[in-house]
Order: sequence, then structure tokens, then C-alpha cells
Amino acid sequence: MDVALLYFDGCPNWVQTEEAVREALREVELAEQTVTLRQVETPEEAERLSFRGSPTVLVNGEDPFADSSDAVGLMCRVYRTEAGFAGSPTREQLIEALRTRM
Repeated sequence: MDVALLYFDGCPNWVQTEEAVREALREVELAEQTVTLRQVETPEEAERLSFRGSPTVLVNGEDPFADSSDAVGLMCRVYRTEAGFAGSPTREQLIEALRTRM
């Protein structure tokens, strides 16, 4: 499994998301899985990567939280969670995303 976390400098939520991704990996018994961190630095790179904001989690190259109506670019991303809008997906959402792609 390939897991990547894309972010841009200045986004306060990517560190929290990285920890949640690592917790989710432990939960699905993939604790040794590498998480690739990739800083997106330019609008052109964001466009090329279909970067829908920071933080973006990719599982096997796909964004499990992508919505075709989401804008692409260097911005903070907002996720829909059971508790409302948040700056990162919940651990439970990440676990589900990992399990469905295993």
C-alpha cells in the first residue's frame, strides 16, 4: 500500500493529519507502512497533482476524500466529519479509507 500526505508550508493541519494517518495505519495492522510526506510548493504543482488543499491524504495514489466540486490549489482543506467541518479527516474516516483500499 502506498500512503502519502501532501501539504503546503503554512498549513497548520498537516501535522495533526500525519499523526492521525499513523494511528489509522496501526489500527489496520500496517504500523510499519511508510507515509510519504510531499510538500506542494507552487500553484502549477497543485494543479498537476489535483491537490485539493492541505492536508491531502493519498492511498494508492487516490484521494479517498475527493469531491469533484472541490477547488484545486494552495489552500487549507476542509473535511466533513460527524462533528462538522474540520481541518483533517478523523481517525475513523482514515481507517475506513485504508480498509476499503487494502
